[in-house]
Amino acid sequence: MRLSVVDVGSKTVRLVVADAEGGVPLPVHTAKWRLRLSDHVEPGGVIPEESVRELVHAVRGATRTAQRWGAAAPLAFATAVIRNAPNRQEILRTVRADTGVPLCTLPGEVEAELTFLGARRWMGWRSGPLALMDIGGGSLEVAFGRGRLPDFVASLPLGASRLTHEFFQGEDPPTAESVKALRRKVRHQLRDVAARIRWEGPRTAVATSRTFQQVARLCGSAPGRRGPFVERELHRKELRRSLDRLAALPAADRARLPGISAPRAAQSLAGAVVGHTTMKLTGLKSVAICPWAIREGILLRHIEDGASWWTELTDRGDDLSPPPTDTGAVPLRLATPAG
Repeated sequence: MRLSVVDVGSKTVRLVVADAEGGVPLPVHTAKWRLRLSDHVEPGGVIPEESVRELVHAVRGATRTAQRWGAAAPLAFATAVIRNAPNRQEILRTVRADTGVPLCTLPGEVEAELTFLGARRWMGWRSGPLALMDIGGGSLEVAFGRGRLPDFVASLPLGASRLTHEFFQGEDPPTAESVKALRRKVRHQLRDVAARIRWEGPRTAVATSRTFQQVARLCGSAPGRRGPFVERELHRKELRRSLDRLAALPAADRARLPGISAPRAAQSLAGAVVGHTTMKLTGLKSVAICPWAIREGILLRHIEDGASWWTELTDRGDDLSPPPTDTGAVPLRLATPAG
């Protein structure tokens, strides 16, 4: 069985085609299309028609690529940049009408559950009670659990792109006062979640997402060309030193640093602040960088629970994740394991 997943993020549309023999999603082809939606849209703002056309083109290209590789119709989802857009319903209808792909948005808590599943399968049962952190463009997902799926999840409006727009707009590099203000907000939003993580006392902590991968590389972890099986860790002390380094440089100069890509250079500082503050408040001195995340979690759920669970999500459609009415933290929610 060959499956495919399409992930519409704040910067790119990513396709993963994988074989599912033996219960493990083994990638056979990956591709990406750059959109940079977050560069053209304020957090929670309307996505313009031109960007929607580019999105349709990318999803159509991803679908055709998946077909060429012999995969079934892609499981397609969009993250916070579309989830929080006032014209989200129109975007989803347009993509489906023009491509035939039922693109859906997932609540942040569901994203956290699926990412946790991917991390759990990668790290294995020996990792024990597991804490997870994932920094996206629009939100930060945190999860903790002892089993296959997490015991609790939280989704917070602390994405790297969102915070860059909110605190560093027009400042390159930002002032020390702006960085301090950002850190204060992150501390406030994370207070309850961090207390829960400290109370649980995880045996293992993992971080996923491109943001964590890039700052880990900046802090000295192995480059991506060495493959996914090289162990990579991010240490809080090293991240603190790298944070100061990022804060002193404009975005163009950050892009020349090891691991920091040009498209993400502007938001790398905000991502580093969120990462360091999360680790400090939760008492974590280091985290393992996990190459599996939400896309692998979706593939695993499809393999382990069958196609019906995804069909149910897409049939429920836009009712899954109404646009937020405020910017406060999403309360901790007990996860309900499936299967």
